[in-house]
Amino acid sequence: MRSCEILPGVRVTNDRCLILDDGPTAVLGDLHLGYESALEEEGMYIPRMNTGSIRDAVNSILSEYEPRRVVLLGDIKHDFKRSKREARDEVRKIIELLMEVSEVTVVRGNHDNFLQNILSDMGLNAVNHTDIGGFRMEHGHEDSGVRPVVIGHEHPSIRIPGAMSGGMKMHCFVHQREEGIIVLPPFSPFSSGNDLVLDGKCIMAPALSSSNYPEADIYGVSEVGVMRLGKLKDVMDITI
Repeated sequence: MRSCEILPGVRVTNDRCLILDDGPTAVLGDLHLGYESALEEEGMYIPRMNTGSIRDAVNSILSEYEPRRVVLLGDIKHDFKRSKREARDEVRKIIELLMEVSEVTVVRGNHDNFLQNILSDMGLNAVNHTDIGGFRMEHGHEDSGVRPVVIGHEHPSIRIPGAMSGGMKMHCFVHQREEGIIVLPPFSPFSSGNDLVLDGKCIMAPALSSSNYPEADIYGVSEVGVMRLGKLKDVMDITI
């Protein structure tokens, strides 16, 4: 299935975005635009695919869900430093694409130093959080303590071992229902993901690490659709 309702009016999707009926609103986290440029500064050269892949994925979301609002949930840019021209242009192109059809809210992430310099002549201001449909939306590197909350930052993934093979790894949504925490997977296709295990030291987002995360529901993102995997504590026992 392409999407799955986890709360009334709230869907996780195989398009790596959260859709709220309020609006409707599409929420995307961790685009990390300018990824290739940042690696090149370190002497690593890879094909320039990140922005093109994100552009295609954004077009698919705009066509499928027709959101009136789009929230970019932080780490829009990859480089912590002041971005060079090419990386700035990548950020602007994606945001301009979204602004053609939707109201755009940009939430500042921990990578987004100097982001406002890029947005200044686009009529946008980066904010630390926004509140939509009863949800606080913030990047997740800091915890406001407001619940329910939607965050990114974690880059959550789950690794399922294989009985006869190396198993599989997939990005995932995390929903701690009782404590009102939803964690989005990274939108960037280059993110390797942070494997969730039952050791709190592996969890980066303060809101998730301080919660009863073993009881969180896990929704895997795969080529065949969104997969209900059960609670994190039980996913550890799955094999394929």
